[in-house]
Amino acid sequence: MEKVNDYKEYRFQAVLQLIGINPYVEIPPPILLAICNDAKRSKGPIPIVGTINQQPYQQTLLKYKGIWRLYINISMLPKSPQRIGELLEITIAVDPRDRTVPIHPAFEEMLQQDTIAFASYTQQSPSLKKEINRYLHTAKKKETLVKNIALAMGFLKGENRFIGRDPIKRN
Repeated sequence: MEKVNDYKEYRFQAVLQLIGINPYVEIPPPILLAICNDAKRSKGPIPIVGTINQQPYQQTLLKYKGIWRLYINISMLPKSPQRIGELLEITIAVDPRDRTVPIHPAFEEMLQQDTIAFASYTQQSPSLKKEINRYLHTAKKKETLVKNIALAMGFLKGENRFIGRDPIKRN
């Protein structure tokens, strides 16, 4: 075991499996227990870092249908959906870095001008806020950002779909 920041890095081998369309590996119970102890939690997502076949990754460890799973996407392991059954060399450690996504300044300005959208935004879950903010930060052109902010505002007011979701229902 090596140190990653102040956290231990654990090594194991696992066979790439599939649930639905999602490739994943199960974490060996002793390592999972150590990760939960390092993270000081055994519920909710756990931010992690490590390597898969010596290639670095950043991911979130999730519990689904009673099993903690490390989902393996194509940025972590190229062609991962075609590699089911492959034995992988994995390292894993808790990632202590802050992963919050700041609100886009232009979006924050628009929210301050619209009490309905602002109230709706403040009532949303942290994960939905993060998803909205991450999406708005991806815009490369000003026109795209303006269009996406308008869509986000309409979404929060229950007027339109946004980021693949139905409009927010207002009371």
